[in-house]
Amino acid sequence: MTNFTPANLAALIIASSFAAGLNVYATVLTLGLLARAHGVVLPPGLEILGNWWVIAVSGIMFALEFVADKIPAFDMIWNALHTFIRLPVAALLAYQASQQLSPQMQLVAAVSGGLIALVSHTSKTAVRATVTPSPEPFSNIALSTGEDFIAVGITWLTTQHPLIAAAIATTFILVAILAARWIVRLLRSLWTKSPDTAIAPVSNRQP
Repeated sequence: MTNFTPANLAALIIASSFAAGLNVYATVLTLGLLARAHGVVLPPGLEILGNWWVIAVSGIMFALEFVADKIPAFDMIWNALHTFIRLPVAALLAYQASQQLSPQMQLVAAVSGGLIALVSHTSKTAVRATVTPSPEPFSNIALSTGEDFIAVGITWLTTQHPLIAAAIATTFILVAILAARWIVRLLRSLWTKSPDTAIAPVSNRQP
């Protein structure tokens, strides 16, 4: 992306924040490698991602997450801990990417990036919670691999076609929000007693 128009910057923030919520290391690594290979020109605030130290650290952490995120039960612990990593990093990426904007707009961008990452991270954790209890590990591995693929794919796409990437990320976000509302309603219905299932009073015994 060489034309840093407001629309392109907004698209970059939306797509990269969503990807960071799924796998922040894959997002940073992909952006860094593309910048290092001169496959993309990042906004001035994100140029540091092309530093070899940043690439090396994100690469090592991506390799660790690639394994850890595919181990049933342990992946839940891993994702819970990464609530405190994915969201702040996504907010920081959004803040740095919007350096050419006013301080107020930078703050808006950072908050938006963090919230978008929260949606994708929460959705990932919720879906993983439904799959983890399964006795076979293959569904967990397939789901985790799919998340990695989406994170890398959307990150790459946002550097080539930012508006398309943002549209895809927005669609995922809307689906996640609707799914979350459906799950909440389902849980409420399960915990709320229906009049038909209420225990009827015991009738008086005959002498």
